[in-house]
Amino acid sequence: MSQIALPLAWQPDARDAEFLVSPSNAVAVAMLDRWATWPVRTAILAGPPRSGRSLLGRIFAARAGARVIDDAHREPEEAVFHAWNRAQETGRPLLLIADDAPPTWQVALPDLRSRLHASPTATIAPPDDALMTALFEHGFAQRRLDARADLIAWLVARVERRHASVIDAMDRLDSAALAGRRRLTIPLARETLHAVPAFTDRSDETT
Repeated sequence: MSQIALPLAWQPDARDAEFLVSPSNAVAVAMLDRWATWPVRTAILAGPPRSGRSLLGRIFAARAGARVIDDAHREPEEAVFHAWNRAQETGRPLLLIADDAPPTWQVALPDLRSRLHASPTATIAPPDDALMTALFEHGFAQRRLDARADLIAWLVARVERRHASVIDAMDRLDSAALAGRRRLTIPLARETLHAVPAFTDRSDETT
């Protein structure tokens, strides 16, 4: 997996270093890279909270001069409708970030619903093994924790494929290592995470 922040067409800067690209989010990144070819000036980026969707939106806003509405599914529909129309009038791209794309994102206002269906959409998928590995490596490094490759591989095989679950596991391990003044190991991880629903303890495998 490549630890690049943005499509290669965009020159990276220091702010971008935390957005990691893998096949699970590459379609979303590519959609933003090709914003000039959108059939309308508005696109939808769907994905679960803590998936990097807001960071990607901020990077896109800085790079393309775009307006971004985060959690657009929680905004008044009239406001989103007017924002969509304004983007077409001004030519300034608009990115709507939501948990889900239509039709799962249920919209009551018919005029807005038709506009959203006309907008290009990309969804950030659950993290694949490559991204799980990179998220653990990057997150532990940020916390200045020495996480060996065998521990990371062990976690990737057992932690639920959700961005939030990866972050939760790292937070728990960080706290456990600090509280016990212990280094990160597989036994510490098993002890810390065994009761966490998002963790599957395959105790019959290599420990």
